[in-house]
Amino acid sequence: MNIAILSRGEALYSTQSLLKAGEARNHTMEVLDPSYCNLAVENGKAVLYFQNELVDDLHAVIPRIGASNTYFGTNVVRHFEAMGVFSVVSSEGIINSRDKWTCFQILAKHQIPVPRTVYASFFEFEEQLKTFNGKPIIIKLLEGTHGEGVILTESPQNALATIETLNAAGVKFILQEYIEEANGADVRAIVVDGVVVAAMKRKCKVGDFRSNLHRGGSSEMISLSSAEEKIAIKAAKALNLVFCGVDILQSKNGPLVLEINSTPGLEGIENTSGKNVSKSVIGYIERNFKK
Repeated sequence: MNIAILSRGEALYSTQSLLKAGEARNHTMEVLDPSYCNLAVENGKAVLYFQNELVDDLHAVIPRIGASNTYFGTNVVRHFEAMGVFSVVSSEGIINSRDKWTCFQILAKHQIPVPRTVYASFFEFEEQLKTFNGKPIIIKLLEGTHGEGVILTESPQNALATIETLNAAGVKFILQEYIEEANGADVRAIVVDGVVVAAMKRKCKVGDFRSNLHRGGSSEMISLSSAEEKIAIKAAKALNLVFCGVDILQSKNGPLVLEINSTPGLEGIENTSGKNVSKSVIGYIERNFKK
């Protein structure tokens, strides 16, 4: 098959891992930077040009759409879908997972447990803060990755000052309870085609509360509990994501879904778990592509 990875970073570990996995299965692999894709509708049909060359020979695409390129990147994915090209991750799934509040609304619809979360109302800040009973509060921008745009406030007074600043800047955000017993750690599960193919536990570095490896956190291989595995698979299905990373907090009330990443990094999870996630992604394409 002819398979393209939609990525702005050909040299990135994740992109190279997927390339090698596809080539090992004798597929013709290439990398297309979405930034250089020109989209058009001609004679009633969706057509796409890459650097002025018509793209009409692809069987499947693997979207690797970064947070900084969500709008145009998902438009490129949607265009390939309109062209009848098989996409590992749907444009709808990317958009719904990228907006944190939309993601939590969908998870709530499917009765998937998450930390208590409040959509910040610009007119009821103080009343909303009271509902957290003086406990630490996490403030999160609606879009963000690698732990960026996440603030831990120790008191309602600190939270209010931060909220007022964000409000003045016109930034949208959510308020979330801080799960103290998680102790700065979370679980990352990679789901491919309804199966958890790899998992690891991430721990924040000293002096931080965010467990992201990009922020200096550490990781170790872990075997998920039955409850954690079930919630990861259920969350991926709720967001209509065949390939994603599901971040889970281990709380005293059981596992809680913290976030779903439609473009999970592969370097940390593959090196930590020893699992070839990319091979699983290529296998999914082979099983589900219809000529």
